[in-house]
Amino acid sequence: MNKGFDSRKDKEKMKKVLIGMSGGVDSSVSALLLKEKGYEVIGATMKLWESDDECVEGGCCNLNSTMDAKRVCDVLNIPHYVLNFKEEFNKCVIQDFISEYKKCRTPNPCIECNKYMKFGAMYEKAKELGCDYIATGHYARIVGNKLLRGVDSNKDQTYFLAQVSADQLKDVLFPVGDLEKSEVREIADKIKLPTAKKKDSTGICFIGERNYQKFLHNYLKPNPGDIVDIDSGEIIGTHNGLMNYTIGQRRNVGVSGFKDKHFVVGKDVEKNILFVAFGDNPETLYSDECIIEDVNLISPNHPTFATAKFRYRGPDYEVMLEYLDNNEIRVSYPEKVPAVTPGQACVIYLGEQCIGSGIIKTVRKNGEKLWYL
Repeated sequence: MNKGFDSRKDKEKMKKVLIGMSGGVDSSVSALLLKEKGYEVIGATMKLWESDDECVEGGCCNLNSTMDAKRVCDVLNIPHYVLNFKEEFNKCVIQDFISEYKKCRTPNPCIECNKYMKFGAMYEKAKELGCDYIATGHYARIVGNKLLRGVDSNKDQTYFLAQVSADQLKDVLFPVGDLEKSEVREIADKIKLPTAKKKDSTGICFIGERNYQKFLHNYLKPNPGDIVDIDSGEIIGTHNGLMNYTIGQRRNVGVSGFKDKHFVVGKDVEKNILFVAFGDNPETLYSDECIIEDVNLISPNHPTFATAKFRYRGPDYEVMLEYLDNNEIRVSYPEKVPAVTPGQACVIYLGEQCIGSGIIKTVRKNGEKLWYL
């Protein structure tokens, strides 16, 4: 049925796999494919949030999703466990999320969740249960010791996996990585899996479709301040807290009475100033290099020339890499890139292969750090 799920080869038949079951169609079909390949499959759903009521619609950790995962496991006749990782999730993901926003950076909690929860805590639990592998429904592939983009380029999720270590990935299976999303739906529909027509989860798992600002306001008190035109220095409005804005944002900025387009281009945390620039493509929105920290290199190769993504849905940019001390890399890009944002991930590729990633620390142009970021 699966045209390409053989990256670990059939010699692995009857080995035991713990698969993360989110209650969505991708993990459901992944469990099916593993079972068809002859693995002994155990389904596991991570309980990450304080209570079922707090996990909202649109996320992947609410009670309905847990029950959907259980129903799929019943159909497939495989055991299903709920793993309580609330404490670890709060420490490694929630607190980091809040801390980064407090520093007016823009984190990506899905990357942290993969690093510390799915391929950290769940990985360790799998070993306790005597499993040989863990599996997830991510659209990615592992061939040999290489992490490759998923066949479905629109669903590829290597961006979110790029902080997972090479040691962790050697014991991982991605059963749907060789499939298009449409094929996954067809497989689920053919055997009438309960999740066959279920919508994909959206947003951050512990926030779902809610406004993330409302979530943050439970932990951080908004501190209003001036909105300043970065070119003229003129105060043109009032912001409702720097944490509520992202670099490159152009809607709901809080500036009225201007016909020209305007973008958030920077923040001065000490002075509590939000900087805005006017125009279709303001120069202050662009940079030509950045420094990334907390670098995780999945590949043993350290290329000088590669491509990089600075946002999940962003394009690939050609880059040059300079490896620095303190586990940092200077990433230079000949084509200037807009809205490179501290706290976000810079993910590095060589063609289809994901080399690794780092977290954007500083953003630079013409050899100098941008003073407004």
